[in-house]
Amino acid sequence: MTAIAQSTFKFLKDLKKNNNRDWFQENKPVYQQAKANFDEFIDELIKEMAKFDPSVAHHTAKSTVFRIYRDVRFSKDKSPYKTHFGAHITSAEKKSEIHTRSGYYIHIGPGESMLAGGAYMPQGDWLKNIRQEIDYNGENLINIIENKDFKKTFGELEGESLKRPPKGYDAEHQYIDLLKRKSFLATHQVKDAEVTKSDFPAYAAGVFQTLKPLGDFLNSVIE
Repeated sequence: MTAIAQSTFKFLKDLKKNNNRDWFQENKPVYQQAKANFDEFIDELIKEMAKFDPSVAHHTAKSTVFRIYRDVRFSKDKSPYKTHFGAHITSAEKKSEIHTRSGYYIHIGPGESMLAGGAYMPQGDWLKNIRQEIDYNGENLINIIENKDFKKTFGELEGESLKRPPKGYDAEHQYIDLLKRKSFLATHQVKDAEVTKSDFPAYAAGVFQTLKPLGDFLNSVIE
């Protein structure tokens, strides 16, 4: 499998120090080479992931990799470029739908690489239905997040929670801490030195396979 090249990581480090349009234009061939490497990595990673999750098999880098250009319209930080490469791989058919279900997120950047997934601030019926599923079958979610391999890989669930119980649920509910959650995130941090190792693609696929049961639970409520 294609690994993340040292030159790709070096480009991201250099971009972090020179986040401006003039530098980027001067180094565009280097960017294109780095992006091609990341795209090839993602294409092969998806093929590996499809062995345990066929629902993502229809995707390629083109449908999952985020643009490097930042939307600065509503940000105080006007840096024009992201200093990482990222991709979000879900069962969704369209890129515009990737935030409507749980999937797998890979983020590669100096000092900030991670493999993650779950549900970030699920909206409307999705959150309502997740809470209903927790109400009825919370033990299933407990078993997933308390699994020894899951805990070793991701630790505790992350994300914001309500201060008070959501409407319709008693404060003494046995799963109240899960019901109060506004996000259900699992994150696995990766050291810089690990990212460019030849076995990183297989390692990433293994982490995502451990993540899959959480995604299955969160997606089981989507109608």
